[in-house]
Amino acid sequence: MTTFETIFNDPNLPQTKSQRPGDRPKQEGGALRLEGSAAKAAFLINGNSYFAELARVLRQARRTVWIIGWDFNPDIRMQPEKSDETLADLLHALAAVNPKLEIRILIWTLGPIYSEKSLQVLRKKNFPRNARIDLRFELQPTLRGCHHQKLVCIDDAVAFIGGIDLTSRRWDTRRHRAEEKLRRDPEGVSYDPLHDVQAMVTGDAARLIGDIARQRWENATGEIHLPLAENFPFAWPDDLAISMREVAVSFALTEPSTALRPGISDGIAMTSDVIARARRQLYIEAQYLASFRVADAIAARLQEEDGPEVVIICTRSSHGLIEKLVMGGNRDRVIRRLKRADRAGRLRVYYAVTPGEDSEVEVLVHSKLIIADDELVRIGSSNLNNRSEGLDCECDMLFEAGNDEHRGAIADLRNRLLSEYLGTKPESFAAAFAQSGSVIAAVDALNDGPRGLREFTVALSGSISPITGTGLFDPARPFAPLDRLGLGALVRLLIRPA
Repeated sequence: MTTFETIFNDPNLPQTKSQRPGDRPKQEGGALRLEGSAAKAAFLINGNSYFAELARVLRQARRTVWIIGWDFNPDIRMQPEKSDETLADLLHALAAVNPKLEIRILIWTLGPIYSEKSLQVLRKKNFPRNARIDLRFELQPTLRGCHHQKLVCIDDAVAFIGGIDLTSRRWDTRRHRAEEKLRRDPEGVSYDPLHDVQAMVTGDAARLIGDIARQRWENATGEIHLPLAENFPFAWPDDLAISMREVAVSFALTEPSTALRPGISDGIAMTSDVIARARRQLYIEAQYLASFRVADAIAARLQEEDGPEVVIICTRSSHGLIEKLVMGGNRDRVIRRLKRADRAGRLRVYYAVTPGEDSEVEVLVHSKLIIADDELVRIGSSNLNNRSEGLDCECDMLFEAGNDEHRGAIADLRNRLLSEYLGTKPESFAAAFAQSGSVIAAVDALNDGPRGLREFTVALSGSISPITGTGLFDPARPFAPLDRLGLGALVRLLIRPA
């Protein structure tokens, strides 16, 4: 297998100026889309799959590694089931053996502060210890907004996008055991089961993610970096299944408006478009379910005589008093809004559980994923809450099926996700779905064990409007007077982003 020890002596590749993210948009449904195709794509479910593949891919890096995130912890173990190698160990080894490699890491300034442990690690370890590993911190142009994109791009040839940051408390397996000795943060403290999804892409899709990373770096530092030549080789791992080949993709960015430039709200436009295009099934995984704009779009589909069935899996527990009141309170009101609209029984809203020693243990759903039929997959960093619609910086990717192979891969992804929650095999869920043609019926048929999905119980009576204070604690756009008074940072500290 080709590794970083054998490839760094290749001749310097020529650099070429390619189009930047703002240079080739397409107007569609009110959104400016960056479009291309993924030569190959794979869906990596849970942190163990993502970290293991990322570690393998990083060993092929020749010239550039871009890491864009909300938080970053160099002490995370990449494959705890195999070794104690940390992300810092790997990055320093890569830089030491390859004098032509440049690694750039950009994270939100307050991310490590929220994580606390990340800040301690960065101070204690004096990371990085190599001049060609450049770690920068970005303070958002609006005090209440955060930098929330979760991207990695290697040599413009292969890239990752989804809900997983390279930080602590992101690793878990599909079994989501209540007690898992390997599921510990770098300080050795265990944490609850966590589910997430990341996509891996090559081809033009990877180059576009590289463009987005370079643009974020320029916005934060003022430094301009040109993309590498577009034909940079990458050896896809022989034992990693390819989900899709030559599939059309598009990207949607979200950025807040400032006094100097207008904002970008392409993420919510893409989400609305996917909801509108679903015909038979709409499957959603979301950490938060607190956007009334999204709720209205889904409610409209539920009220259609022949609309799609809607299955939503989200997190039940909230962290912190304000988050419980705002995110949890609005989630309940959104569910109530949807239940009132569900005249034909086509809606289910679940949270996931796994058996514990004495009782059920919740599985934290951290993914940001929407699947419409066997046609569309939207994956990225945007939560279904207000701030992800126009205050935070987000990046989401849409896969659009163009043939039966693509549609089969999307159906397989949905089967893998739901079978994981239900503690069964993807083939079993596929068979149950084939028998009924309904995701809800298939879940009902298999949801009879200690590990499974539990439906949210919300009374139909009560308010379906945002709770008081939503505009302050979960705003959809910057609030200039608050920012000018310096209160935005205080508000941000009361809500734990992720």
